[in-house]
Amino acid sequence: QVQLVESGGGLVQPGGSLRLSCAASRSIFNFYAMRWYRQAPEKQREWVATITSGGSTNYLDSVKGRFTISKDNAKNTVYLQMNNLKPEDTAVYYCNVNTPAPAWGQGTLVTVSS
Repeated sequence: QVQLVESGGGLVQPGGSLRLSCAASRSIFNFYAMRWYRQAPEKQREWVATITSGGSTNYLDSVKGRFTISKDNAKNTVYLQMNNLKPEDTAVYYCNVNTPAPAWGQGTLVTVSS
């Protein structure tokens, strides 16, 4: 099973930006879609963004225009650029891939607060 490691979370003020990274332990991004999920306190985990093996993207409505998912296949890394962050974006963000066995990272915490 592939291992995924997220990084880049932290504390940011509303309106600020962060870039999350998800590094995979082996080369998979040419073959599988990658997804970002998030889980806010006392909330269910929700899907945030997908990038397919071919590079097509899709987003949760509430993050459209603010978040951008991208990837670097050579580096086995997927990114989530988050701009104009809002307090409601506060959550633990997780990277996911189904290979087809599901793999999840450990999560990286994003806190948006003044």
